Amino acid sequence: MGYEVVVDKAKCEGCEECVEVCPVDVYEMVDGKSEPVNAEECLGCESCIEVCDQEAIKITEN
Repeated sequence: MGYEVVVDKAKCEGCEECVEVCPVDVYEMVDGKSEPVNAEECLGCESCIEVCDQEAIKITEN
């Protein structure tokens, strides 16, 4: 079982909060926006969702 991590680029403001809070480094900044480059590492803790004021991140179970 894993998680699908999606960042809505239109909503992402590039604040890097998700990059900083993620305990397993799922996110990196790419062209000023958050990119889930290591989505397979996601624990489903939803810390990134909690810190994203723009509601740009969605996590669903596979």
